[in-house]
Amino acid sequence: MKMKKIGFIPLRKGSKGISNKNKRKMVGRPLFTWVLGEAVFSDLDEVYVYTDDQDIIDFIKKEYHWTPKVKALLRSEESAGDKVSTEFAMLEFCESINYGFDVFCLLQATSPFTKREDINSCLNKLNSNYDSVLTVVNTHRFLWNEDGTPINYNPLDRPRRQDFEGLLVENGAVYTTTKPALKKNKNRLGDNIAIVKMADESLMEIDTESDWVAVESLLIERQKRAKESQKITHVVLDVDGVFTDGTITYTKDGEHTKSFDMRDGMGLEILRQFNVEVMIMTSEDSQLVTKRMQKLKIENVFLGVKDKYTLLNNIILKEGITLSNVAYVGDDVNDLTNICSVGWSLAPNNATDVVKQHADIVLSKNSGAGAIREACQFIMNYNKRF
Repeated sequence: MKMKKIGFIPLRKGSKGISNKNKRKMVGRPLFTWVLGEAVFSDLDEVYVYTDDQDIIDFIKKEYHWTPKVKALLRSEESAGDKVSTEFAMLEFCESINYGFDVFCLLQATSPFTKREDINSCLNKLNSNYDSVLTVVNTHRFLWNEDGTPINYNPLDRPRRQDFEGLLVENGAVYTTTKPALKKNKNRLGDNIAIVKMADESLMEIDTESDWVAVESLLIERQKRAKESQKITHVVLDVDGVFTDGTITYTKDGEHTKSFDMRDGMGLEILRQFNVEVMIMTSEDSQLVTKRMQKLKIENVFLGVKDKYTLLNNIILKEGITLSNVAYVGDDVNDLTNICSVGWSLAPNNATDVVKQHADIVLSKNSGAGAIREACQFIMNYNKRF
């Protein structure tokens, strides 16, 4: 009989160290969506976000409507208090669903380096020998007591780094446990514990603004390192600031209009003739955009998208491709994670500075003035090498 494995992400409204930390955008997407997005594509059967923030619940219901795997529940005020333990919230949640699972996986929203592979490794280590698993980092730091005595090495015989085993430090990212162990110990860990090692950067905590900047920089570099050179089979485009110049014109009656460049439409038509799939992904939900894309005969149009990276990951799984097969054209911070992750990222010349800083190609044309046509030409020339 297949065991039911659930993920649990506890979130509290607000934050003392960093204001609204869980909802604040890290590389252009809310911090909590980094681990939630990975959980969606892991071997977990269901993922629960347990929060006292109604805005987050509404966000999840709208943003993850395409997967029944994600559920958002309102936690009690008592369990969301500053002095209440995570275990209290865990047990309150488990009782609310009558312990309807076999394996429980606690995921921390403040650990954005968590990958689906880390989650799966923890799940796979649960067996007859281990009733719980946690993630750790192998640190090679030399540790000392306050009285000036060393903890983990002999200072008179200082080892080389490559000869030093170091220590395993709990990074607080992933904890898995079986239902019997959880009910017995009322704790995230059981009696027989296994470990899963994660990358060094996952040990970083996000408590201050300087922590935030450091973690964001490392995430950007990690996304870029994963890029590979492959043929572009799909191009994904934002709308405002890419198809248009980013401005909206209002009439006296309150209606608004957008201007589109006809040359951009021709470039996309030519791309499709070379079997490159064209997709639209925008945070705006606009009838004007819908009508323009119908005119261009673009079928894959995703409107009102806030977590573009998770949606893109869902698309590539369905299409049987990788991120390296995707070209992405975006202009603002909500495009940033995709800009850093796909095979080729392109930005109009008038895109925001942070996007131009990390895009692979900064186009010579502005948005709404030939930028897409230029991007199409680049993709066609690039694909000639394959």
